[in-house]
Amino acid sequence: MTAILEARHLTRRFSGLLAVNDVSFTLNQGEILGFIGPNGAGKTTLISLISGTLAPTEGEVFFLGKSINSVPAYQRARLGIGRTFQIMRPFPGLSVLDNVAVGALFGRGGGEKKLRVAREKARECLNFVGLGKHIDHRAEELGGPDRKRLELAKALAMQPQILLCDEVMAGLNLVEIDEVIEVIRKVRSQGISIIVIEHVIKAIKTLSDRIMVLHHGEKIADGAPDEVLANTTVVEAYLGKKRT
Repeated sequence: MTAILEARHLTRRFSGLLAVNDVSFTLNQGEILGFIGPNGAGKTTLISLISGTLAPTEGEVFFLGKSINSVPAYQRARLGIGRTFQIMRPFPGLSVLDNVAVGALFGRGGGEKKLRVAREKARECLNFVGLGKHIDHRAEELGGPDRKRLELAKALAMQPQILLCDEVMAGLNLVEIDEVIEVIRKVRSQGISIIVIEHVIKAIKTLSDRIMVLHHGEKIADGAPDEVLANTTVVEAYLGKKRT
């Protein structure tokens, strides 16, 4: 398989805290790669190193075979690296439609040049994620689950080649989780490579072609979902060691 993204020995320090420690991995074209690990394991920090909102202390990120360490976040978005954010901050005062149109205006290749075209793209993305009935609502009026969908629609409107999803299922009920799983599968069917951070094990196992596990900022496992989730080290990282 062809790698679209490669991380080599990524490390990020915050003063005395080592948030990510010498992590290397690849994301293949058309693959869904799941990131799991306990809270504070470094998952979101790693996503931020890929999207460019944080710079690595050490290591390098390659996109389509070229280093992008010196490329700022907004230019990475224009290259085709889109992401959702765990903390949802819709643009206040704008409609749901125009929140997503912003993504279309600043997406891959420089984005759409006309607001009318950007809104058409935004409408498509909102229908795709199941928010079509809320198009004319103000974004801040949406509840938590619909804000998750809005984050996904904004990222998709940027026409990414890689989509980085940071806990888009957190706080959803079982029916809503199944709906988001189907949306992410449809995204992959369009040829988009995806990294998913998630604590919902059912979702991550169902979606992922491969799972990578972080613990205390280090990669402790990487492989097929069933193999990784049965790994003793992974189980202990989540649940603690069994008492004898």
